[in-house]
Amino acid sequence: MKKIIALTALTLMFGSAGTAVASVETPAQPHPKPSVSREQYQTMINQCRYVNSVTGRHKCEERVKSSYRIGHKPNPNLDCRTYSSISVCGKLLLSPDQLDCVRDSVRSGLTRRRSEVECYALR
Repeated sequence: MKKIIALTALTLMFGSAGTAVASVETPAQPHPKPSVSREQYQTMINQCRYVNSVTGRHKCEERVKSSYRIGHKPNPNLDCRTYSSISVCGKLLLSPDQLDCVRDSVRSGLTRRRSEVECYALR
């Protein structure tokens, strides 16, 4: 048994021809964009309309386009939710005013998730 383990270790170190095998690391590949369903993608593009400036809306849309690709099935890791007929997906980038709105809404009894959606869309 010890001979088999030693022979296996030597084979791994030197290869089957007895020559040293160099360990070559491949350069890190950029992570592929996560795949989301067409509906999730469209929800994220649509939610950009709630950003308060034209420049901000364009940046939001570009962020979606550069961060995600449309696949065939929904991405279960993407946090999508709908409150008050407002659908959003992913992490919302809230302004200081919107964050104040969220804090006030949570103090008034709404859940944080619902407060984020409503304050994002209505502030």
